[in-house]
Amino acid sequence: QVQLVESGGGLVQAGGSLRLSCAASARTFSRYAMGWFRQGPGKEREFVAAIRWSNRTYYGDSVKGRFTISRNNANNTVYLQMNSLKPEDTAVYYCAVDVSLSGSLGRIDEYDYWGQGTQVTVSS
Repeated sequence: QVQLVESGGGLVQAGGSLRLSCAASARTFSRYAMGWFRQGPGKEREFVAAIRWSNRTYYGDSVKGRFTISRNNANNTVYLQMNSLKPEDTAVYYCAVDVSLSGSLGRIDEYDYWGQGTQVTVSS
């Protein structure tokens, strides 16, 4: 059982930055792949970023060059640094864990555990 707690969401002006955090409970956190997804109003859940235990990273097309995913295995925490935020980034952001060592990290059904989400609102 893996418990995930997201934090760091809030209201920010367009062009600004936010840093989301996701704290995981598992002792073997360093071997898990971690992902961020988001869901805006009236939209389907969208892949944002992922990081494997090897620290290889992946990004959705809409956030490449603006968002950076990273992890601190000592603290069992994954981060999403969001820069140059746009109103279209407004969404609930969810942290997720994939306990397998392979798979397509852009797929929702790859992940085994999900956090409760944190709201990010970007004003014009």
